[in-house]
Amino acid sequence: MDGEALRALLGRVRYEVLPARATEEKVLAHVPRDVIVTVTASPVRGLEPTLDLAERLAAHGYRVVPHVPARLLRDDAHLKDVAERLRAGRVDDVFVPAGDADPPAGPYHGALPVLRGLSDLGRPFADMGITGYPESHPLIDDDITIQSMWDKRAHATYIVSNLCFDPRVLGDWIARVRRRDVTLPVHVGVAGPVQRAKLLSMAAKIGVGESTRFLTRHPSWFLRFAAPGGYAPERLLTRCARAFTAPSAAVAGLHLFTFNQIAETERWRRAALDRLGG
Repeated sequence: MDGEALRALLGRVRYEVLPARATEEKVLAHVPRDVIVTVTASPVRGLEPTLDLAERLAAHGYRVVPHVPARLLRDDAHLKDVAERLRAGRVDDVFVPAGDADPPAGPYHGALPVLRGLSDLGRPFADMGITGYPESHPLIDDDITIQSMWDKRAHATYIVSNLCFDPRVLGDWIARVRRRDVTLPVHVGVAGPVQRAKLLSMAAKIGVGESTRFLTRHPSWFLRFAAPGGYAPERLLTRCARAFTAPSAAVAGLHLFTFNQIAETERWRRAALDRLGG
């Protein structure tokens, strides 16, 4: 990837954070106001920590995107209450995954009924995001996940891809999505410069956030992080040059999984921008 293209992507980032005790302080200390912050939700702790942190960060002037997993919503009234609360807190963007709660808290087993419900409420949010799976979902066939994106396209405004470390797989997935005439912009999910010891410690806390649970379901990915020199964000971005910069790909930016290593992620991004003259 040439420097100009990489610099542009690093200028269009979203930081995924976990709603832990120190997260607000870390974001305030290290994240510029022009960086979008997304807040995960846990089936163990429920939606309240996510909503609370989203409200506080929005009050500080951040554009915040809370995760609202379908399986954490109790019923239509709960969805309405969540939407009204977030809008009152000046949140205008939500990310709606299916979630991992098993059993679900209510009637919603997937994201599509929630997206339809939000449309029935008058589309209270300017933007609504859905999940993309470059690597196979552990429970759902690849063709079904892409068909699901097609079904959701009338409601959602963008896609966030889950983590993928294989440039070929990522490029093929983007091409398949576009061949199915799914034209929503994609924010490509990329792990930040994760320190191995901190990642393993965080991932051991099952239920803290969706990103850590996703890693626990993909043990081979731990090897990517654990091997010396096994993972570097810039190396992955460079190898994905063609997939990310093709006009037909419609890649809107990067969704960086920080695993709450927020200072380290922003320090890496700034250093990369400096090297690229940004």
